[in-house]
Amino acid sequence: MATPAFEELVEDFEFLDDWEDRYRHVIDLGKSMDPLPAALRVPATKVDGCASQVWLHAQFDGGKLHFDGASDAMIVSGLIAVLRLLFNGLTPAEVGKVDAKSELARLGLNDHLSAQRSNGLRAMIERIRETAAQEA
Repeated sequence: MATPAFEELVEDFEFLDDWEDRYRHVIDLGKSMDPLPAALRVPATKVDGCASQVWLHAQFDGGKLHFDGASDAMIVSGLIAVLRLLFNGLTPAEVGKVDAKSELARLGLNDHLSAQRSNGLRAMIERIRETAAQEA
């Protein structure tokens, strides 16, 4: 299960021939996000398990997930943007049904991230799932 916004990203990636172009696209996605206010960059929103500094702030509006995030690393900011496309707008139950590993594999991310980045990505996904489970 993927959101329409994530499906658009998958289509965009199909037109990008090599990983360098895809990598740049992910970074551009991160750059296009609104900055996370400094007031939300607090220990409660910090994600442990990431090599970089990462903050995720989630809220539910009308029963649908909306989260924002920030990182001190450009590629990680891009990964946050990708996760926003994958999860934002879903109900808590829908978040739990997303096979994030399979969905992200459609972008080829699993093959091109370092072990540290992969661990950080898993930590971000786990935080999103935990937040949704608490809301359910």
